[in-house]
Amino acid sequence: MRTWTRAARAAVSGVTLAVVLTGCNGMDVGKGSGSSSPSPGASARTTFKLGEAGPEMESAKQKSADAKYTVAPTRVETGTKADMDGSGLRKDDKDGPRIPVFVWSTLTHKSGSAMEVGDMDDDLVVRTNTGYRTRPLIVFMGSATWPNCPATDDSKQLSAGQSEKVCTAFLIPEGQTAAAVEVTRGFHAKPLEWPLNG
Repeated sequence: MRTWTRAARAAVSGVTLAVVLTGCNGMDVGKGSGSSSPSPGASARTTFKLGEAGPEMESAKQKSADAKYTVAPTRVETGTKADMDGSGLRKDDKDGPRIPVFVWSTLTHKSGSAMEVGDMDDDLVVRTNTGYRTRPLIVFMGSATWPNCPATDDSKQLSAGQSEKVCTAFLIPEGQTAAAVEVTRGFHAKPLEWPLNG
């Protein structure tokens, strides 16, 4: 047992490349993760301009089940191949070349129990000009660094009335462009959408 433990530690510490989980291409738009839902009586409006907050959503997390919050994407920027090369991520040849898209958002806790920042932005999706949809970048066994998109403290707690400005990274196929930011709202609600004009 002792030999296995040492070998396992050596293997883990020897891994220096990031393993990246991205995707959800072909993601069924109306069938998101279900981690948030619109508040009862929420507006039927689903399309917004960058900077506008969407309607209040309810947390689906047990520890903050009574909490409500809003998401307001404020800016979207497409990165470059150089950003990707300098990120520290290992390239995955089977998925083809990727480039980063950075989405800045303001997350606002409206009412109820405190919530973690990471529970408020995990339903974000970027849709490209070809209809490809992807969720935020998740990196296992390593990290990714971006020049203008600082890492977010996902475990930071926000109480009612508090806001946090965050930057979230996504990877899209090289040659495509971001067309909209979306927030999925469970299995039965149309996603919220912030189209990018130009």
